[in-house]
Amino acid sequence: MVKVLVVGSGMTGCAAAALLRQRLPPDTDITIWDKARGAGGRMSTSRSSAVKIGPCTADLGAQYITLTAQYQPKRQQLYSDLVAEGILAPMVAGSIEGPNRFDQDGAKHFVTPKGSSSLVKRYLEKSKANVEYDREIVSVEVKDPDSITVVDTRGAGADFNAVVLTMPVPQILQLKGSINKALDSQRSVWEKLQAVNYSSRFALGLFYEPGTELPYPWSVKYLDNNPCIRFVAIDSKKRGLDGKNVSPSVVVHTHVQFGLQHVDENKEEVKDVILSHLKECLPDLPPPAEVKSQKWRYSQVHRGYPGSPGCLTLQQQPLLVLAGDAFTLSTFDGCLDSAEAAANTVTDYFKSGKL
Repeated sequence: MVKVLVVGSGMTGCAAAALLRQRLPPDTDITIWDKARGAGGRMSTSRSSAVKIGPCTADLGAQYITLTAQYQPKRQQLYSDLVAEGILAPMVAGSIEGPNRFDQDGAKHFVTPKGSSSLVKRYLEKSKANVEYDREIVSVEVKDPDSITVVDTRGAGADFNAVVLTMPVPQILQLKGSINKALDSQRSVWEKLQAVNYSSRFALGLFYEPGTELPYPWSVKYLDNNPCIRFVAIDSKKRGLDGKNVSPSVVVHTHVQFGLQHVDENKEEVKDVILSHLKECLPDLPPPAEVKSQKWRYSQVHRGYPGSPGCLTLQQQPLLVLAGDAFTLSTFDGCLDSAEAAANTVTDYFKSGKL
C-alpha cells in the first residue's frame, strides 16, 4: 500500500489531501499530521466555553475570503459551488467602516457562515484521510529510496513513501534528520527559504451572552489611528448570523507592527494591553462573558519564495515536497494553487512508477 503523509491540516494541506484522494488509487493511505488539536490552521474558529446558551463562535484567523478579478475566470465556479453548499455567502459591504481596500479592483468578498474552519473541514472530509492531531514533527529522515521516516516530539515515528510539508518555512528549517542534508546540497534553495518571512499579529475573541446588544451600526471597522488595533469585527453580524438565535461575538486583530514588537511575549500578557486599547476605541462595548486570545507568529507571508512556484520538490526519491502560502499567496486561492501544485507533483511521481 502506498503511504502519503501531509503535514499540516490548514487550507493547503487539506486541499492537497482532497486532490490526492481524487487522483491516486482508492487504496492509497493518505495521512495528515498536525501539531494542533483540530483542523483549520490560520482559518481558525474558536468556540466559547463560558456561554452555555446558543452557539457562540468567533473566527480568530482569516476574516473573509476574497475572489480577486485575477482569479475569477479560474475559480468562479468553485466559489458558486461553495455558496450553494452554504460554506460561503456573499459579504455585505455596506456595514464596513474605516480605511480599507475592500471595494477595489473588482474583487468579490465572501464570509463563512459556519466559521472559517468549515471551509478547511470541507476539504478534509473529501480527503478521507487518516488525521492525527497533537503530532508535531521534529525529524524527517530518508531510510531508503522508497521510504521517509517522520518522527514527532514524543519520539513516535512512521514510514511513508512520499511526504508533503505545509508548515511555515521557519518551522521546516528547524527540522532534524536528512532533510538538512538535502538543504545543504542545494545552497541556493536554502538561501531562498531563509529569506522567506512572515508578519505576526495577535487576535482576541470576545464572547457574549445571548441578547447582549452591541451598539454599533457596522459589522467591520478598520482603524489606522491606534498603535495597537487595526481591525474589529462584530463577527456574528459579519457572518450574517444576526437574528438567528446566535450569541454575539467580537474579533479584534492587531497591527502587524504591534505583533512584531510583542511576538516573543505570552499571548495572555498581551491580551490586557489589547483590551485597554479596545476600551479607548470602543468605550461603549459591553464587558464580555469570555475573552480568548491567539498569537499568530506566522500570520501572512511578507516575503515569499521567489517566483511563487506553488510548491518545491526538495528531494526526488523518495519524494519530499514543500508547500503552503510561502510558495504562492496568503489567500484562499493562493493556498489552493499550492495544493494543486503539490498534488500534481505527487501524482506525477506515482505515474512515473517511483511511488
